[in-house]
Amino acid sequence: MRLSGPDNEPLGIVPLMEALRMAGELDVDLVEIVATATPPVCRLMDYGKFKYLEQKKAAEAKAKQTVIEIKEIKFRPGTDDGDYNVKMRNIKRFLAEGDKVKVTLRFRGREITHQNLGMDLLNRIRDELADLIQVEQFPKLEGRQMIMMIAPARKKPGGAAAGKPVEGNSSPVATA
Repeated sequence: MRLSGPDNEPLGIVPLMEALRMAGELDVDLVEIVATATPPVCRLMDYGKFKYLEQKKAAEAKAKQTVIEIKEIKFRPGTDDGDYNVKMRNIKRFLAEGDKVKVTLRFRGREITHQNLGMDLLNRIRDELADLIQVEQFPKLEGRQMIMMIAPARKKPGGAAAGKPVEGNSSPVATA
């Protein structure tokens, strides 16, 4: 078998009994790394410590990953400006936190006959948030509600930095 030492230094090809003897002398375990290779690859290591470090790495990776939630904001065709502004502020906060937002427009009674008002409201929301969002599901009617799914816009690498100088160059011309 091909053997590597505790510090991952190659020890060459050695017989099984010799590898077991070396593991006993160094007070470490003989662990088979690649069984399908010819000859099989083994390593001398403290297996308990190895398992502990692997668990620690997995726990760190799990802690670093972010869970994207879907938040829902409900509107009605007659939602007034004050309520509209509060709901828009909440949508912006959810997007800033990296969550997706499900915008639901609920029709009650005869409001369903004025679907164009609902579509106008959802288009207004989409237009106001155009620079912050990416529309994942365009408005569609499901029963008595119209639903639109939006997610935070993906940041383009270098796109924001390249956009600022252009705005800086154009604004003095506009004011002059």
